[in-house]
Amino acid sequence: MQDSSLTVKAGAAEQELEQHRVELTAYCYRMLGSPFEAEDAVQETLLRAWRGLGRFEGRAALRSWLYRIATNVCFDMLNARERRARPMDLGPAREPVESNLNALPEVTWIEPIPVSAVAPEGDPAEVAVAHETIRLAFVAALQHLPPRQRAVLILCEVLRWKAAEVAELLETSVASVNSALQRARATLEQSDVDADRAPLDDADRELLARYVQAFEAYDIEALTSLIHEDATQSMPPYDLWLSGRHDIFEWWLGPGIGCRGSRVLPTVAANGSPAFGQYKPSESGSGFDPWALQVLEISDGRIVELTFFLDTERVFPLFGLPARLDA
Repeated sequence: MQDSSLTVKAGAAEQELEQHRVELTAYCYRMLGSPFEAEDAVQETLLRAWRGLGRFEGRAALRSWLYRIATNVCFDMLNARERRARPMDLGPAREPVESNLNALPEVTWIEPIPVSAVAPEGDPAEVAVAHETIRLAFVAALQHLPPRQRAVLILCEVLRWKAAEVAELLETSVASVNSALQRARATLEQSDVDADRAPLDDADRELLARYVQAFEAYDIEALTSLIHEDATQSMPPYDLWLSGRHDIFEWWLGPGIGCRGSRVLPTVAANGSPAFGQYKPSESGSGFDPWALQVLEISDGRIVELTFFLDTERVFPLFGLPARLDA
């Protein structure tokens, strides 16, 4: 009976820890900029918590204790590498020519994450905040902050912790937390990340449907009315990014002409933005091979940013996209 009782208690403890997985994943993703590293960090956090349950005497709330562990795990991971980036962080836009298409193996790129992995269910206002604070631009801006400032800003501004709670978690003073928060805010203001983005409405969804139809038809005239003239495009892991609809179309009709005839499948939102799996016609002549996860930003009825994540081997399974499409 005693062994059975211990098993029940262990199972209940594990279940209680698991209830925090989604919010911890969101926190670790904002800290690390990678869904894969975030998953590793959460696994390590829950493992450390499981091992330390015997020493946890309830002196702090379980949630606070888990965030303390997760923060330390993230700090350890961040100390081992350079910050993640987007192509726009590394230099100016360049001409849409193939010679500018360079992969930088020493750069660690921001990676997309499905909203379902990080967004809470329930209060629409909380869901909206969750979507907004995992946007690619916001996560990229966070990477410019030193790890402790990053943690302070996420805990205070995103999760709405009090300065005293953050100070206790980081084992520092309230004055130190407020100072770090002030410096973090100043850095983010320089990044010019737009804090307001309205949720998709029916007009936006119609726009996306028209985009899919026009892209599959490679109808540049139709795409012209959908993509803003000042739109940008990037294609991690390449450092090249394009500024302006003219250069984007010059790329699509030049080095990117292989995308003509692609199939585009909608998938779950990535970082709070519409996302699609793109499949190019296979060189074998049969079916379609994976090419990119397209993540789109919409503003004022136009597409203003297109990010093509080309590491489909890692990203497509994350978004539940098939490995290839038959004819």
